[in-house]
Amino acid sequence: METLSFGTILAFAVNAILIENVVLSQFMGCCPFFGVSKKSDTALGMGMAVTFIMGLASIVTYGVYQWVLIPLDLEYLETIAFILVIAALVQLVELALKKLIPALYNALGIYLPLITTNCAVLGVCLTSVQEGYNFLSSFLYSVFTALGFTLAIWIFSLIRTRIEETCDIPRAFQGFPISLIAAALLSFGFMGFNGLSF
Repeated sequence: METLSFGTILAFAVNAILIENVVLSQFMGCCPFFGVSKKSDTALGMGMAVTFIMGLASIVTYGVYQWVLIPLDLEYLETIAFILVIAALVQLVELALKKLIPALYNALGIYLPLITTNCAVLGVCLTSVQEGYNFLSSFLYSVFTALGFTLAIWIFSLIRTRIEETCDIPRAFQGFPISLIAAALLSFGFMGFNGLSF
């Protein structure tokens, strides 16, 4: 059984959530980051859905890579295989939630199809393979990366709400332009974590 020390798990968490935040440092998953961050409750809903799918995708793609692609010498098809796996997982989860937990499906229903096109999910699965992570490390990396996505989109939603409610923005900067400026400033804030040595 694979085991990781508490220090290694903490390093994974700090690195994935703060230092190499998937949205604010690696700039993956920007479409849902801007599209679903107008309200904090929708941002948290999207973050939870991404966390669930990203964790599940890391488990399945690890198995597909280790037990299908490597034995058949088809590692070069990893990107196509992972896209198909992620799309299928999102569809299966959507069908299962609709049938088994309709209340949760209604809450997350509009966010689930967006996850298929979220490049952060694919990026995390590919990074896990390229870095040679074992099963447990791959799963932890994906979950902590998804939590970093959730943190970033939630903070950004709070900033956008505050800007819209209290700030007098010049007309030329209203809407998407001020959101880009706020995202850039938030990204600069997260760059401060680069000095941490993990």
